[in-house]
Amino acid sequence: MIIAEIGTAHGGSIDKAKELIKAAYDAGVDAVKFQWVYADEILHPDTGFVLLPGGQTRLYDRFKKLEVEKDFFVKAQDYAHSLGVKFVCSPFGVRSLKELLSINPDVVKVASPELNHYPMLREIKEAIANGLKTPILISSGVSKLSDIEKALECLDFSPEKENSSQFTLLHCITSYPAPESEYNLRLVQTLHDIFGIQTGISDHSLDPVLVPVLTTALGGITIEKHITLSKKTDGLDDPVALEPEQFANLVYSVHQTQAVLKRYGKEEGLKITIKQMEELFGKEKVSSVLGNGIKHLAKSESANYGRTNRSIHFMHDMKKGEKIEAKDLSILRTEKILSPGISPEYIDDVTGAILSQDIKAGSGLQWENLLFR
Repeated sequence: MIIAEIGTAHGGSIDKAKELIKAAYDAGVDAVKFQWVYADEILHPDTGFVLLPGGQTRLYDRFKKLEVEKDFFVKAQDYAHSLGVKFVCSPFGVRSLKELLSINPDVVKVASPELNHYPMLREIKEAIANGLKTPILISSGVSKLSDIEKALECLDFSPEKENSSQFTLLHCITSYPAPESEYNLRLVQTLHDIFGIQTGISDHSLDPVLVPVLTTALGGITIEKHITLSKKTDGLDDPVALEPEQFANLVYSVHQTQAVLKRYGKEEGLKITIKQMEELFGKEKVSSVLGNGIKHLAKSESANYGRTNRSIHFMHDMKKGEKIEAKDLSILRTEKILSPGISPEYIDDVTGAILSQDIKAGSGLQWENLLFR
């Protein structure tokens, strides 16, 4: 499945969303992907600023502008289906997940920063237990093996279960753009072997061919990459996205690789594909892209570990001696200037604790902030 990640490149316009869906369809994709954004599920208002074409912009405000009504996604999905294209969407919390499931998407995608959003993962697990058959994609950028293992446990995934094919794990580097040389694509095989799960790639590199083609040859069954009408527009991900003609090149190249694998078999097909890529990009480049298959944080994303993924944050100023209630906390990305908190897995444990010190809004919760009775 080749997915064109539209994300929030529509800017809230259903007409632009349809234009992007049509461009993806013309490029030959199997699916388009959107993001169901509620700023309050993602960031604290004081998380910091991002440099955009219009200047320094508060990141929270940028996400607020990307919020749309449920009917927007219904229309986007209906239009995609009218073209024979699947509708994929990422929720960013329990609220957006429930609303997404209410419109029966073709695929649900757990984005990399939500790999440790355990309340949302448990909600997906419960939906599956109650009969949800929708395929689940799980992205694994800025993560360690232990993070992936914990997420799959939370989702109750097991290769022995009948529904194991409902899940696909996407190798990813959470960097924009992500250097091809850091992709360590043999992880596509390694992750499959370790967890017994179908694998693929969520690709943030700039080249339209190299990572998708090698991923296909290595046995990946899903390719996801951003699409834009123009790299010069103001979408958050537009600078690292592919323009339509580039996306068409991706689709053609992946299909050619599939044909090679079908004709020559997996082992010989991989050798042929590697040789073809070496002729285009050089042996040294291809070798660095393939890597050694050992899971580690890529250099370009390692500084973001604990910041782009989720932790527990205080929503407002609080005083020493106050009792923490559920409304005082949220599971958020830390992002720009705030301090990360402890893991979301402890959200229920810390509710009801007493503060040992004054707290500023947005701060990440730490154990030393608490007194337990």
